Amino acid sequence: MSSSTATRPIQTLQPQAAGTRRASTTTYAAGGNAVTRGPDLRVGKRGWLALAVLMLPVLLISVDNTVLSFALPVISESLHPSAAAQLWIIDTYPLVLAGLLVAMGSIGDRIGRRKLLLIGAIGFGAVSIVAAFAASAELLIVARAALAFFGAMLMPSTLSLLRSIFADRRQRRLAIAIWAAGFAAGAALGPIVGGVLLEHFWWGSVFLIAVPVLIPLVILAPLLIPESKDPNPGTLDLLSIVLSMVMLVPVVFAIKEIATEGFSWASIGLFALGLAAGLAFVRRQLTRENPMLDMRLFRVGAFSGAVLVNLMSVVALVGFLFYVSQHLQLVLGLRPMDAALALVPGLVVMVVAGLAVVPLVRRVRPSFVVAGGLALSAIAYTIVMLTGQSASAVTLGAAFAVLALGIGAAETISNDLIISVVPEDKAGAASAVSETAYELGAVLGTAVLGSILTAFYRASVVLPAGLTDQQATSASETLGGAVGVANEIPWSLGTALLHSARTAFDSGVFTTSLIGALLMVGATILALVTLRKARG
Repeated sequence: MSSSTATRPIQTLQPQAAGTRRASTTTYAAGGNAVTRGPDLRVGKRGWLALAVLMLPVLLISVDNTVLSFALPVISESLHPSAAAQLWIIDTYPLVLAGLLVAMGSIGDRIGRRKLLLIGAIGFGAVSIVAAFAASAELLIVARAALAFFGAMLMPSTLSLLRSIFADRRQRRLAIAIWAAGFAAGAALGPIVGGVLLEHFWWGSVFLIAVPVLIPLVILAPLLIPESKDPNPGTLDLLSIVLSMVMLVPVVFAIKEIATEGFSWASIGLFALGLAAGLAFVRRQLTRENPMLDMRLFRVGAFSGAVLVNLMSVVALVGFLFYVSQHLQLVLGLRPMDAALALVPGLVVMVVAGLAVVPLVRRVRPSFVVAGGLALSAIAYTIVMLTGQSASAVTLGAAFAVLALGIGAAETISNDLIISVVPEDKAGAASAVSETAYELGAVLGTAVLGSILTAFYRASVVLPAGLTDQQATSASETLGGAVGVANEIPWSLGTALLHSARTAFDSGVFTTSLIGALLMVGATILALVTLRKARG
């Protein structure tokens, strides 16, 4: 054999999946010994275009999680919700979403993830129009629940479709980094989008942004994204779906009640109900041949640790934004657009951190990268805790940038670990666990940290004499309500009310920030312990 034939590759092409993947094997003849290189699983331009399409619902859902927190002051002045209704306007969406994500991930594995994505997109767009024109707080809460139902179809589909499109580990890590950066950036972009829209339009415009985002998704997804599903999904388990909802909703409701009203037998009963449903759910999954959620995944330290890191990171992010968005607008008196601009540096930092961590994790253990990011988040809460009521817009913007740096890095790595340790045919269920952690974190961020702020406000606010019963009720429940009342009464009374209300709102910032900092310290330790065996 000549030297030329000894080194010439013999290429065998393999079937190509929906035009997204170059799959080939190459055999080299070397001294009579065949050396076979594995298939090239990297995707071409079509695969990256598919990623761009999948980023549309990612950005939309994550923006929707936080844009309403920024619009809440305006909504409070327009719809005059009670304190409980105000929290439910925020929490209904992520709460219902968290309860349905595992079920929708399982349904997507069965009927097809792309099909479920398209159904969710159409429904989400239609309900967004209804929410934009809600005439009362109660109708807005119902619309938010309906948005969550269709939103639960979108998110598990995006991450699981990424797993099926990007088979090459390095390409998949970059794709997930872009996905996570988009998710984190969307959460940070929410207040900025809200600021721009509220500067020029009414509060319902924050919902209408879904329509122009989802139209190109519905058109392009069938053209660019290949369908994928579990080849052996088993039957749909309706009882498990019910149990997954029952184990989440009562617990979060109980947390909200305890934070605003204190302990009661009702809240204890709700905790017990959620715990019982959770135990029944786990037991059922362990005994079924094809469970909706394979609980054995949680025996893998990298998987369970990454899920918990996801949850705790989002608690910190959403709780931080809940406080900052109201402090900037209602305490410092900034216009929505100016308040949004204070968060722009953090948005940029979050995106850069999510992408920059991809090459870093090849040289540094994932546990160190994630723990370092979470430690930065603890520092951000410490900055707010030390500055307290005197915090300026610059100080809060800087603290948010530090928080964003840590969250951006931690979210990218944790999502990559979650999706990489499971078989491809279970990607939908694993993605749903990741999304459930995110949404549950969003609920707890508002329910725990937000409710503590509300409780401090209600205990500390001093109302001036001369208010009607309705005005007194509105001003005593929320800062947004107090601002609305201050605009209706004589200037001297309004000034006194605003001073008292703003001082009362900030009275809980030390306790809230301390809890956030301790939470991030705990998450840092958790990452070092549970992710220590993970490799980049």
